[in-house]
Amino acid sequence: MIKFLIGPALGLLCMGHIVNLVMACSGNGSSSDTSSVSPKDWWQTAQFYQIYPRSFKDSNGDGIGDLQGIKSKLSYLKEIGVDATWLSPIYTSPMADFGYDIANFFDIQEEYGSLEDFDELIAEANKLGLKIIMDFVPNHSSDENVWFQKSVNREKGYEDYYVWSDGFVDEHGQRQPPSNWLQAFRGSAWKWNDQRQQYYLHQFAEKQPDLNYRNPDVVAQMKRVLTYWLDRGVAGFRIDAVPWMFEALPDATGRYPDEPLSGYTDDKEESAYLLHIYTQDQPETIDMVYQWHQLLEDYQRVHGGDTRVLMIETWSSIGEVMKMFGNKTVQGAQIPFNFQFIVAGNDDQINTDLPAPGFVKIIKKWMDNMPAGKTANWVMGNHDKRRVGSRYGENRIDLMNMLQMFLPGISVTYMGEEIGMVDLDISWEQSVDPAACNSNPEIYEKFTRDPARTPFQWGPGENADFSTNHSTWLPINPNYLTVNVETEKVNSKSHLNVYKAMSALRQTKTLQYGKLQYGNVGDNILAIKRYLPNEKTYILLANVLGDAKSANVTDVIKATGSYKTKIANMISTRKEGDLVSLDNFVLSGYEAIIVETD
Repeated sequence: MIKFLIGPALGLLCMGHIVNLVMACSGNGSSSDTSSVSPKDWWQTAQFYQIYPRSFKDSNGDGIGDLQGIKSKLSYLKEIGVDATWLSPIYTSPMADFGYDIANFFDIQEEYGSLEDFDELIAEANKLGLKIIMDFVPNHSSDENVWFQKSVNREKGYEDYYVWSDGFVDEHGQRQPPSNWLQAFRGSAWKWNDQRQQYYLHQFAEKQPDLNYRNPDVVAQMKRVLTYWLDRGVAGFRIDAVPWMFEALPDATGRYPDEPLSGYTDDKEESAYLLHIYTQDQPETIDMVYQWHQLLEDYQRVHGGDTRVLMIETWSSIGEVMKMFGNKTVQGAQIPFNFQFIVAGNDDQINTDLPAPGFVKIIKKWMDNMPAGKTANWVMGNHDKRRVGSRYGENRIDLMNMLQMFLPGISVTYMGEEIGMVDLDISWEQSVDPAACNSNPEIYEKFTRDPARTPFQWGPGENADFSTNHSTWLPINPNYLTVNVETEKVNSKSHLNVYKAMSALRQTKTLQYGKLQYGNVGDNILAIKRYLPNEKTYILLANVLGDAKSANVTDVIKATGSYKTKIANMISTRKEGDLVSLDNFVLSGYEAIIVETD
């Protein structure tokens, strides 16, 4: 059943189809002329690109990506229009969760390189005009971190660095954890430590003990971590797992409040079995984000240079996400990630049948909730979720890239989406992701993140030209023979060249400063207009479903006449310059085009 928008959206009957009309402004765009437009900061119109270092490029033939590999491919990022890239964790780690379990926040994991390699990467990026964003993991460390070892031993100053509890003894004389809390990777979030004779909290793997942010020494320590990497030249941070940073306080007996059942699943080991009202989105979390923003602001005031940015990972409700921007008196993160296109749709996030009203609803939800004067961002995928082509369908790969890069504000691309990489089915025997390995062969596919983390496909050579080693840390998708950078570079009809064309279009004043108008005609046709006085108007027309449809979008986006085709996806047979009449055109199944005024 299709649910049409009500309320602020205006439902109109046009040629037998329901359409929705929605208008919204983009950032601080002007409605007069371009001379009155306020300049935007670098990040407000930036193209961000996520690199999963382990899978990007192997420089030394061990089957694992590394910093020198990234450095060797920075020119590629420049070529496709990237402004800044954020690196998934590269800190020293025993790799229980592939770098999200950090043993030393001040050094580089040996298999990725050294601090010298990192400094070289920063220097090369600076030469090319690229910015490096560091992944920051504040919620937890590795249990092999010296801080945790000191806390286990109750060394002075470290006694309460982590969340410890005695638990309680039940009516049978058995010691029990202090609450029913569940970790993200299945099972209890509490682990008994024999040496300290207490439980510690770990909301992820048991080798990832939670730091105690109610301890001011921990807060100060983590600010030192941020400053250390700022001193090494990073342009900001992507902050991991922010909602989990604080948890409710225990009562006088040391017991923590049990979380209620969610009703979503009968699997008592799965995180979704509980509603996480005491372990996520606690009020103190927002203030911590504000403190980090202030640190970056103070750093810039002292050291100068471009604005340093905060990118916040939060899967919280839209209201909680919007709080991350700040309030009337305090500035927060510039980029609380917009995951609406990831979380929308069915429970398993497979959106291959999502109709045009669903696209409109997703866009509207973010634009209507975003505080005035803030900058929108659009994230279609990342290392934790199925690839865009696997969630939305391979026929929609260009369509989704075009949509993400056409909407106002910031675009964030996960590596490989620009060439149309898709998930590779990873067997239970090949699985390495703890989210999968903590389950069993019958259910692991529900939890695994391995399929979206396979090595990047650079060329048609052995191992997709990712590595000279005979094997790679995860297997490479066999489709690399055709889905790769080198092959797509020379093919005018390729995902990569559509992406590059969109990157070029994002440099126009219309896309950087223009207003936004959007809507749908029936289930098939999505129409989005970007416009700015005295500049060209651009319109994205997309058939999001598989059957061909004729349409009239003049009422949806308040535009008439014929427009010239500027960019067409691989499915389209239209060529640049072909005329499209907005009151009567046909789009084949999954066809997406961008048209422009003269």
